[in-house]
Amino acid sequence: MFSILLFIIYLAFISLGLPDSLLGSAWPSMYPGLGVPLSFAGIISMIISGGTIISSLQSDRLTRKLGTGKVTMISVAMTAAALFGFSISHSFPMLCLWAIPYGLGAGSVDASINNYVAIHYSSRHMNWLHCMWGVGAAAGPYAMAYALNRAKWQSGYGMIAILQIGLTIILFLSLPLWKSRKTSSSKEATEGRPLSFAEVLRLRGAKELMVTFFCYCALEQTTGLWAASYLVLQKGIDEKTAAGYASLFFIGITAGRAFSGLISNRLGDKRMVRLGQGIVLLGICAVICPLIPQAGALIGLVLIGMGCAPIYPALLHATPAHFGEERSQAAMGMQMASAYIGTCFMPPLFGMLTAGIGVRFFPLYLAGILVLMIVMNEAAEKKTGQENWQGSEKLGEIKS
Repeated sequence: MFSILLFIIYLAFISLGLPDSLLGSAWPSMYPGLGVPLSFAGIISMIISGGTIISSLQSDRLTRKLGTGKVTMISVAMTAAALFGFSISHSFPMLCLWAIPYGLGAGSVDASINNYVAIHYSSRHMNWLHCMWGVGAAAGPYAMAYALNRAKWQSGYGMIAILQIGLTIILFLSLPLWKSRKTSSSKEATEGRPLSFAEVLRLRGAKELMVTFFCYCALEQTTGLWAASYLVLQKGIDEKTAAGYASLFFIGITAGRAFSGLISNRLGDKRMVRLGQGIVLLGICAVICPLIPQAGALIGLVLIGMGCAPIYPALLHATPAHFGEERSQAAMGMQMASAYIGTCFMPPLFGMLTAGIGVRFFPLYLAGILVLMIVMNEAAEKKTGQENWQGSEKLGEIKS
């Protein structure tokens, strides 16, 4: 029962990753036919992110009322409907309309499952869980490239919609498994009083960690959304090849998280975050390197992905140790909302900048976000105290 549920959780995160990389890889082919500027990808991304912010902030209340299993099933069903809507859309306003349920579906499931895994599983499984997201995110551009070679971008969205519908059915059949996993700690976390936003903000280190999450997702999503366009417009790579090359970033995340799962229990959350930040910096330097412009950009995308790999799972896994299990779902929801605010505003902001300065400043934009993330993460570490980080590492050792 326990291993089956873990397998289903992994499937759910593959389904979360599949649609996340579709827009960035397809946009160079989408925007000419839609009759909109290149920068309008940021508008769709902003709408999706706005929905995830709203649903993340409600995750504490929804999870306490419905439970993680039902929240996950409903959210995946909403995402499937939104992807089907994308597959039949032929205008920019229609894409914006379908982006609303897409965002609403993504936020609650992300916060709910992440908190569930942080409480019940070790750091190893948190990394491998997000590795499954990377599997989906890396497969998305390949699915879109396949569709572009044989039909239109709508077919790529249609294929992913069918997979999401299948997962919704699996999640519905798995609902009894979630109920059988209740423990005393999870019961306390789901039956207590939901914390208000002000109460979460008053938790020590909460604001700094929220900014850290903001920066991480801003960096990850800006890279995922604009990498293909950067390769086409700055490095001279053709559109179809760039759509495939853009997946290198997500391959880096996937491979990095698979490896991180092997060492995370030994190194602990704090060291994993710092290790990832250092590798991201190396990746940005490789993208900037003028000696090997195309090869450097491709190597840099892989390194940025590998650097991103351990950061997010480590920060998420430490949440119950930072704030306590009874407050972790509320804190997780606020952290995820902050992350999605970064997703919502920072990729579109770069899109607006491209109208005036082009895409050539893409790596410098990422570098600025990385510096802010490092500063705020170190400030959060000082406020939460060494004992919290160490506690999260010890928790990882005793969980399955």
